Amino acid sequence: MRAIFSKWIERYFSDEEALFLFLLLSVSLVIILTLGKPLAPVFAGLIIAFLMQGGVDWLKERKVPHLVSVSIVFVGFIGFVLALALVVIPLAWQQLSTFFKDLPNMVQEVQALLLVLPETYPQWISEDKVRDIMNLATSELTTASQWVFTYSVNSLTSIVTVLVYVVLVPILVFFFLKDGRSLVKWWTSFLPRKRQMMTKIWDEMDDQIANYIRGKVIEIMIVGLVTYVTFLFLGINYAALLGILVGLSVLIPYIGAALVTLPVALVGFFQWGWSSEFMYLMIAYGIIQALDGNVLVPLLFSEAVNLHPIAIIVAVLLFGTLWGFWGVFFAIPLATLVKAVINAWPGPLERDEKELEEAA
Repeated sequence: MRAIFSKWIERYFSDEEALFLFLLLSVSLVIILTLGKPLAPVFAGLIIAFLMQGGVDWLKERKVPHLVSVSIVFVGFIGFVLALALVVIPLAWQQLSTFFKDLPNMVQEVQALLLVLPETYPQWISEDKVRDIMNLATSELTTASQWVFTYSVNSLTSIVTVLVYVVLVPILVFFFLKDGRSLVKWWTSFLPRKRQMMTKIWDEMDDQIANYIRGKVIEIMIVGLVTYVTFLFLGINYAALLGILVGLSVLIPYIGAALVTLPVALVGFFQWGWSSEFMYLMIAYGIIQALDGNVLVPLLFSEAVNLHPIAIIVAVLLFGTLWGFWGVFFAIPLATLVKAVINAWPGPLERDEKELEEAA
């Protein structure tokens, strides 16, 4: 057994660059898992700066000086954050509180509908079973409702954390945008001079990551805004809250749209019942989803992510469990990174060819 393991190690880790890359990825993973919370503002600033680097490059291509380009993009970022903090979040939180206040009435309506089932299908379900299910659902919803109302009161620690983010993240974003190139040069100076495999991985990842992350942010904003305006026009309750949910649903391919369909349909049904307004709502929602998948996504994502649907779902589940929202957001780029590392990792054939080239 030891001989087999030693042979496997020699087969895949005899290359110095491969061993260095393995150690680098391992150390990065350990740092994220152990120091993720204290370094979260740094990671957030780095991610946001990466998202906005395209705007800086676009301005510089039009002969705008670097510092002026950074300042213009940074002012736009601050304006966006202020609009989000002063308009969108308070409105969504208010609607969420109202939603939980209205939940008992919704539960009663659901119970009235379900109690019809034992009369229609007595051989499949009993009235006691329906009442047990509704009691369990009511208990869970009551707990969630209490959490919503007590969270704003007992959240001094969260408020301090938000204040730290409000102060530190914009400062970090500005300096990452301003000195990003020099920081990259400084970091790469610690890497080996011969880094063909790492260069190959970076070349494969660079365009895909930049295209995916920026495109996904734009997609969330467009889908959420269009959904909010459409729902507001139709007069549905909780339009802002549902717009945010529909916008965020694009983060999870294949299952996000299916999951968010349920609250949209439930809110519309409880407000209008089986009426023409409800049908208009579901038709409008279906059109938004169709335009997102068939028009918006092809326009935003010029570089297709060549991953199997099973790999995408597994990546969302795995990285979402490890890192929550950010894990879900970066699930596809991280899965693409894993795929690029596997494709570039030197096997026995590549190692023999490399040794022959060095000998020649």
